[in-house]
Amino acid sequence: MNRLSAIALALGLALTGCGGRGTASKNTMPQDPSADITVVQHIVFMLQENESFDRYFGQLNVYRQSQGLGADVDGTPANASNLSYDGSTTITPFHMISMCTESLSPFWSQSHFDWNRQAPTSGTPLMDGFAFEAGLSDVSSGADRDSSGMRAMSYYDQEDLPYYYFMASQFAISDRWFSPVMTNTPANRMYAMAATSHGVINFPQALTDVPTIVDELQKAGVTWRNYVPNYPQGSSLNSFPAYSQYLGTNIVPMSQYFTDAANGTLPQVAFIDDDAKGQLDEHPGSGVSVQKGAAYVASIINALMTSSAWKDSVFFLAYDEAGGFYDHVPPVSTVSPDGIPPVLEPYNVCATTTGPTCDFVYTGFRVPNLVVSPFAKPHYVDHTPIDTTAVLAFIEKRFGLSPLTKRDAAQPDLSFFFDYGGAPNMTPPAPPAQPTSGPCYTNALP
Repeated sequence: MNRLSAIALALGLALTGCGGRGTASKNTMPQDPSADITVVQHIVFMLQENESFDRYFGQLNVYRQSQGLGADVDGTPANASNLSYDGSTTITPFHMISMCTESLSPFWSQSHFDWNRQAPTSGTPLMDGFAFEAGLSDVSSGADRDSSGMRAMSYYDQEDLPYYYFMASQFAISDRWFSPVMTNTPANRMYAMAATSHGVINFPQALTDVPTIVDELQKAGVTWRNYVPNYPQGSSLNSFPAYSQYLGTNIVPMSQYFTDAANGTLPQVAFIDDDAKGQLDEHPGSGVSVQKGAAYVASIINALMTSSAWKDSVFFLAYDEAGGFYDHVPPVSTVSPDGIPPVLEPYNVCATTTGPTCDFVYTGFRVPNLVVSPFAKPHYVDHTPIDTTAVLAFIEKRFGLSPLTKRDAAQPDLSFFFDYGGAPNMTPPAPPAQPTSGPCYTNALP
């Protein structure tokens, strides 16, 4: 019998009910009132690709209530809608049948039009341009599959992603977790490593010579590894000098993670990149099944839960950005990390009309997330605004490091997710298997 099965027999598969925001099931384990963040010996941080919170967890309250939990999540409201690309149809959120979705366009300009279709550089978030931009992307690419842009309003639920729904309800999540910047993947992944993109809003044109979190860990003598499925090109460090410096030593193939978890040799901090080459990153695109991506993530988290490191670990799962999918909660104001303005291309929306959103003083859109740990408060939902650089701040606090920029320095203390003294999720119920057989339609939008 494996460890997860034993956990299930000991505690039962049903979640322990608890009503109300942020409340936890009764903890019967002895508590150490003096315990603090130093009980955490391993921090694992994984970023998947391009999904919004409403797209994945907008229906989470239905599942929570079915388990006797409170409707604590700020999910998709009943009146949510966007106009179609041609403006003739009002599109409301709908359950997506296909586990694959035609790609959207979440670049800087398009994301600003998502924010406000008529005034993208203004400080007024209407969240009304998602379908418009998705339709424009379809028409511009000649795909001719979704010229209305309705795919931006699609969502999944507990039937599609049972593993994520279980984990989000058994452990802890935030319904105010935002990507760092209102643009596409490269800049957001730079923030995830360095708490800045150094002005980059699209693809970096040269090596960005700024310190990253791994440089600080290395100087402090904290062990770390970057596990890369698409090795070696797929590392989030490849825009920084640290990439060439640590490739082959600390930057290693993903297979090493499973070996380290099994052998009890996980480092103190682990960064896990997405598997785009294997189409397991959940990024929209032909043939990319969100179910297969979720099953892949499940294998990674389960490997930690069955390892000797589980007893003192924290696993953060988030998504680098929202991918152009609808979310009803606007990005929030924040601080520029270093005062460096965005480097704008001539055709960029902010190149001709400036405004409040034309700097790094707003986050990006909400993204799905999980906080999985023995110390995670059971069934907990937090509403404190953060962006992904909060994970860097958590690492810095744990190991006594200084902030990289003003952005990670401004993040709140993530200790609200945890009960360090009680370790209430030391033996959680076993998660369900994640199905992978859902249909993938590539030439139509069901």
